[in-house]
Amino acid sequence: MVTSRARARTLSVLTVLAAAIGGLFLPAPAAQADGPGVGTPWVVTLGDSYISGEAGRWAGSSNASSSRADALGSTAYYDNAAGTGETIARCHRSKSAEAYVGGGVNGLNLACSGAKTATSDGDSFKPGLDFADFGAGKLGQAKMLQQFATSHRVGMVVVSIGGNDFNFADVVTSCVSDFLASPTWWKDYCYDDSSVKANFTAANVSAVRARITTALRNVAAAMRNAGYADSQWTLLVQNYPSPIARGAGFRYSESGYTRQSTGGCGFWNKDADWANDSALPTINGAVFGAVADSGLTNARTLDLSTAFNGRRLCENTVGLYEEKGIANWMSPGAVDQTEWINQIRTVSTAGSSSPYYIQESLHPNYWAQLATRACVRQAWNGGAPRSGKCTIAGTGLLNGEPRMSLN
Repeated sequence: MVTSRARARTLSVLTVLAAAIGGLFLPAPAAQADGPGVGTPWVVTLGDSYISGEAGRWAGSSNASSSRADALGSTAYYDNAAGTGETIARCHRSKSAEAYVGGGVNGLNLACSGAKTATSDGDSFKPGLDFADFGAGKLGQAKMLQQFATSHRVGMVVVSIGGNDFNFADVVTSCVSDFLASPTWWKDYCYDDSSVKANFTAANVSAVRARITTALRNVAAAMRNAGYADSQWTLLVQNYPSPIARGAGFRYSESGYTRQSTGGCGFWNKDADWANDSALPTINGAVFGAVADSGLTNARTLDLSTAFNGRRLCENTVGLYEEKGIANWMSPGAVDQTEWINQIRTVSTAGSSSPYYIQESLHPNYWAQLATRACVRQAWNGGAPRSGKCTIAGTGLLNGEPRMSLN
């Protein structure tokens, strides 16, 4: 005979057992997908050649042998999933680009060499900071960001944009052409060419600043569309570094053609002064002015204006590998004695048999890319992003990168 106490004990055991067995068949809670505020953080870079990694293949310069400076080889710009080519032709997203800060933070480079604030699909596709969709995978960078951020935790978006809206490449071409086509005793300067001056009128500066403002707001809209509150991510906007010294800081004379034929820096002194004292401050003023105009409270700034001073193209503090007696980019001291800005190439020095691209001209090279990366990492600041001015902090390498500080 089963007592009431035994029956109760049996029912209790069966209840527990049933709950345990039932638990075996209950669906496990679904793992929360990566997205806004969830998962490993990502730093995403957007913009133009000064952030995509243009010239990131080369560490310094040599006219004797390109192999001396070839840090990344012919696959430097291969960024597709298979590692066999470029996702978008000539975007030149190099492996040394600043997006890849490491330290437990993932990086994605969506920038494209030649990009302006708005997308263009002419002779070549150049995605701007907008929501353009031309089909066949041709999307604006804001659209690309939105799609990625929906399923990944984007903690910081770094932007470099505006230089091409000021027609940077055309200005450089004018300066070099004027240097090569005029004699020392009758210099033809580029700073007063009508085609150059047109880029720096008050009206054009204002128009470009407004376009940059719109581009930054597009980035914010992309993140909001992806489900982010402004407090969940940071916009870091960088300005542009000085690529050449003022005229007095060049190591090659204005006389003859050595400044371009050897150094790849064909600027008259007066044009170099104008570039540093007027053109660069105007462009950078428009960039940081646009940050203020955007009204985005989660925006920070990265000042690169003097980041490479002392290592600029043709500066008298550095030299070519053969001028410094250094074997190659892996030699001790190479980072401190060679240039961080790529030579200005012409058709004759970047022909079909040459490993160089003309579009790599006057861009931060391998050393400079890693230097900027170090500053971006400091700006990320362990997930509490901050503004700052990036400068060289010492000689040698630290964990494979130039020593940089963000003050």
